[in-house]
Amino acid sequence: MNPLLHPFDTAPFSKIKNEHFLPAIEELIKKTKSEIETIATNPMPPTFENTVEALEDSGRQLDRVTSIFFNLNSAETNDDIQKIAQEVSPLLSNFNNDLLLNKPLFERVKAVYEEKDSLGLDAEQQMLLDKQYKSFSRNGANLSEKDKETLRKIDADLAKLKLTFGENVLAETNKFQLVITNEEDLSGLPDGAKEAAAQTASEKGIDGWVITLDYPSYIPFMMYADKRELRKELAIAFGAKGFHNDKLDNQLNVLTIVNLRHQRAQLLGYKSHAHFVLEERMAETPKKVQSFLLELLEKAKPAALREFSELETFAKERDGIDKLQKWDGAYYAEKLKQERFNLDDEKLKPYFELKNVINGVFTVAERLYDLQFNPIDDIDVYHPDVKTYRVTDNNNEPVAIFYADFHPRPGKRGGAWMTSYKSQEIRDGVNERPHVSIVCNFTKPTSSKPSLLTFNEVTTLFHEFGHALHGMLANTRYKGLSGTSVYWDFVELPSQILENWCYEKETLELFATHYETGKVIPMTYIEKIKESATFHEGMQTLRQLSFGMLDMAWHGSDPSHVKDVKAFEKGAFALTKLYPDVPENCMSTSFSHIFQGGYSAGYYSYKWAEVLDADAFAYFQQEGIFSKTIANKFKEFILSQGGTQDPMELYVKFRGQEPDPEALLKRAGLIER
Repeated sequence: MNPLLHPFDTAPFSKIKNEHFLPAIEELIKKTKSEIETIATNPMPPTFENTVEALEDSGRQLDRVTSIFFNLNSAETNDDIQKIAQEVSPLLSNFNNDLLLNKPLFERVKAVYEEKDSLGLDAEQQMLLDKQYKSFSRNGANLSEKDKETLRKIDADLAKLKLTFGENVLAETNKFQLVITNEEDLSGLPDGAKEAAAQTASEKGIDGWVITLDYPSYIPFMMYADKRELRKELAIAFGAKGFHNDKLDNQLNVLTIVNLRHQRAQLLGYKSHAHFVLEERMAETPKKVQSFLLELLEKAKPAALREFSELETFAKERDGIDKLQKWDGAYYAEKLKQERFNLDDEKLKPYFELKNVINGVFTVAERLYDLQFNPIDDIDVYHPDVKTYRVTDNNNEPVAIFYADFHPRPGKRGGAWMTSYKSQEIRDGVNERPHVSIVCNFTKPTSSKPSLLTFNEVTTLFHEFGHALHGMLANTRYKGLSGTSVYWDFVELPSQILENWCYEKETLELFATHYETGKVIPMTYIEKIKESATFHEGMQTLRQLSFGMLDMAWHGSDPSHVKDVKAFEKGAFALTKLYPDVPENCMSTSFSHIFQGGYSAGYYSYKWAEVLDADAFAYFQQEGIFSKTIANKFKEFILSQGGTQDPMELYVKFRGQEPDPEALLKRAGLIER
């Protein structure tokens, strides 16, 4: 019996075998096609109910099963799952094209769309209709049959290429290990990082210590290891993922992906992939994005150049470093930060035991939004590391199921993300509550210490939890408009705003207690966390802008002339360059956000949303960071509304005005407060 072909509420992980996925997805595609055919051939005249709502209601089980499959492919993959993904992705791409290129179905949706002003639809119904109509018109419904076939081929190829790109990055990450047998080579490394490296070596059956390219291993080594040549070896390995001219090389994948995206956009009548993408974003056009990035660059670059020059002088005076290289940046920045603020991650980590930070973020959610998080062990998980919680409101009414998966392992891709196993919707009069998950790669516990987080990991947890709140507090009629189903340059507002609480005394005192003594984090540390919040903000801003500019360079114009990925990338980085180039490195070949994930022509949105979050948090600060009045407004107009209205309209309803870009520049210390 295939558990994926039967109704389920929570994902039945323990019953699922890899061999269940392909037959289940094939069967559910057939079933959904039949549902769609019924809608398309309905002899009754098209109405909002029998066409638009019916289409929204179709493919329910298929959506659930594919979300389980692709979430596992990110968080707990193996060779079998990756092979299945290569088979499943083109099937789903073809199915999606069958849907969007179904002429009778489009004609019915179009007929309703053309009558929309006389149908008495409310704002949410109007948004669902607009979104549905655009999903057809923007994805080939008006093309000739010949062009539709071309589009199908492009989409199938892209689906496979994106998967291959991600698989190569993961394989490169897992393949590399820096084996250290002489303890002197660990000089400068904190005890916790040394212990973790020893534990990794032991797990791999190696004598000594092993440093990997997983963030909890890589970052402490780059920040603290005194041996410059070893930092160099590690940094080059990290920056060369997918750039070795071997079977895991991603250069051709990058060029093929960007060219196919451009061809697709042109086929649909758009100047570039970025023009296509940005039509459905707050930013609207590539020109606006470029202006936004250049405006921030103008403000940030003088500060970044000053900071870099100061760092070079510091490294030269301290250790005689003539030319600061990329593998020196984190090391000397940390030394300078310690000297200036007498504060470093090793002093802070004992106050950020993962268990306590989790309780802290739950407490923040309780104080702002009246949520309770109750650990449960009666639902299936896909790995023993995964924690599960039942989320309720103050009246003990169900709000969500919450999954949390915190530590790296070989089957999990790097980074941190939020995802969903079931969307919120109101169906047959019942408010179906969502099942939401966050996945991170935090420092593991060792034999002598619990999982202790860096401050950066603390902000990462708050960030992903902000996304989770957006999913958990969704309260919309249709799943297609629920939770994080919003414009991509708006989706980062709920996540990035929550990071602000990490810097506040009122928040830190809730959870930042020493894991051995139980003492609350000293006030001096809190002051220094706030003081150091803008340390090297110019350089950090330049780094983020460089990623956004690289993304727009790849997707904002015709890439067919590009033959050399590395040379093109160097050109894109020219305005933001600080460090000398490393010939062995190439960022594009492991830039998963834009080549595997959903951020193509959208990486700018992190900075865009920072403008929103800085302005929104300033509003909280006016009334108090735990102000119920402001929290209720944020919940009512932002978190619960999903994509039911235009994001700027929602923001203005919450804030009473459009966001002020100066709020970000002030917070970053780039202009006077």
